[in-house]
Amino acid sequence: MANLTLTLFILAVLFLAGTITADYITSSCTATTYPRLCVQSLSPYAETIKHNPAELTRFALNVTLNQSESAQSFLQKLTESKWLNSRERSAVGDCLEEVNDSLDRVRNSIRELNSVDRVKGREFLLHMSNVQTWISSALTDENTCMDGFSGQEIGGPVQSSVRIQISDVAHFTSNALALINHYLIL
Repeated sequence: MANLTLTLFILAVLFLAGTITADYITSSCTATTYPRLCVQSLSPYAETIKHNPAELTRFALNVTLNQSESAQSFLQKLTESKWLNSRERSAVGDCLEEVNDSLDRVRNSIRELNSVDRVKGREFLLHMSNVQTWISSALTDENTCMDGFSGQEIGGPVQSSVRIQISDVAHFTSNALALINHYLIL
């Protein structure tokens, strides 16, 4: 009986710890524009994130990186497609350049955030300011990508498929930026 009681106690503690960690992610994600996406994308990493805002931010940036790489791959394949007309090919190519720039900025942000652990005070704020600037610029790149599809010449499946990809990336990037900003005020 004592073993059963101890086992139940341990299970209850583990359940509560997992719930508390998940609650941390849920409460942190309320600061984002897309909280449901935020919770969905970060919850698998709850055990590593725990209650650590730096880890939460790192994972948000890594999820953004993965989504951006997926969009990059999609756009690269689309540029190689033979059924695009010249205007579509040009717009997709321009969009791919913007996504490449965005990816560079996200990678820079991840590197910069990794160096933040070793600094404090003004130096911490300087590094975090760089992270904010790069992620904000990445979001601008993603929005600029869609500008090439704003005319009447491009529509239909090309515009729709690119819009879906870039909207997803922009939502992840927006959430990462919100969590970075939230991290700074803690």
